[in-house]
Amino acid sequence: MLTDLVEIRRQGEKKREENLRFRRHLKTHGLNERRFRRMAEEIEEQIDCTVCANCCKVATARLAKRDVERLARHLRVKPGVFLRDYSETSPEEGLILRRTTAGCVFLDGTACTVYDERPASCREFPHLVRGAGSLVSRMWEMPDRACYCPIVYNALEAYKVEAAFR
Repeated sequence: MLTDLVEIRRQGEKKREENLRFRRHLKTHGLNERRFRRMAEEIEEQIDCTVCANCCKVATARLAKRDVERLARHLRVKPGVFLRDYSETSPEEGLILRRTTAGCVFLDGTACTVYDERPASCREFPHLVRGAGSLVSRMWEMPDRACYCPIVYNALEAYKVEAAFR
């Protein structure tokens, strides 16, 4: 199991094309989604995301209206104040949590200061076990995530073995 973030970045970038080919392979070949989900769960159990928090440092967190309302209530501010102070609009992703030089506005070291009320996109991350749609429909994001998330990197490598991909 690879957990070193520098090596994951290096290997993820090195395997980006391979991971893109694998994603295309999954779209055209049958896969046992239940088996892949179970494999991802096993990998998730071995990695403590609260120690890593690399996703909070690197990725953006999309916000749904429900997330805005819940976070505003948690912070005891009006939704408009929350939107002004804690969110921004990305041309590619829409409404997201504001970023600082350290990552997510709510990141303190490797701790999320709103962990119990974090957005659905954060709760479901890395979207291998949980998320909208099928695993195959969520795979388009995985080649990028394999460059910064130990769970995604290791899951993709395990999936390739399971699917006898090369």
